[in-house]
Amino acid sequence: MSRIGKKAVPVPAGVTATMEGGTLSVKGPKGMLAMAMVDDLSYTLGDDGISVMPANETKRARAFWGMQRTLVSNLVVGVSDGFTKVLEITGVGYRAAVQGSNLKLQLGYSHDVDYPIPEGITIKTPDPTTVEISGSDKQVVGQVAAEIRRWRKPEPYKGKGIKYRGEFIFRKEGKKK
Repeated sequence: MSRIGKKAVPVPAGVTATMEGGTLSVKGPKGMLAMAMVDDLSYTLGDDGISVMPANETKRARAFWGMQRTLVSNLVVGVSDGFTKVLEITGVGYRAAVQGSNLKLQLGYSHDVDYPIPEGITIKTPDPTTVEISGSDKQVVGQVAAEIRRWRKPEPYKGKGIKYRGEFIFRKEGKKK
């Protein structure tokens, strides 16, 4: 039995969920998200929230159970609160700024990196070394953060690069004489 899957996903006030045509749609103050429902699971919309249960006793149904419940939870949290990832830039002369619909990064290359901000994503730079990425879809927010981080991953000797807030960078000692 899935411990996560057994719990119903609570639907907060101001959020509505509908199921039709094999699609679960959730609408809230931050927008609308939809997800395709898996045939091996049964989804029910009740007073306690959205419940996900296996429709049959197959291995595939048990494998998908907890993951699908978490994906439903991500839809509800996304349209009500949203998701945020914070990147920190470390290095002399490394900085970021939002210019219109682009994120301009100066990362020690001979040219500036212009990253176009995707639809549904908000990027803020409260200071030149911090980038806040927010949106309603958890997967898209994480993908944008990973694409920005890929331009200059943190290196283990001086720690220069782009890292997630709270990420631990294993530091190496370097050459000895």
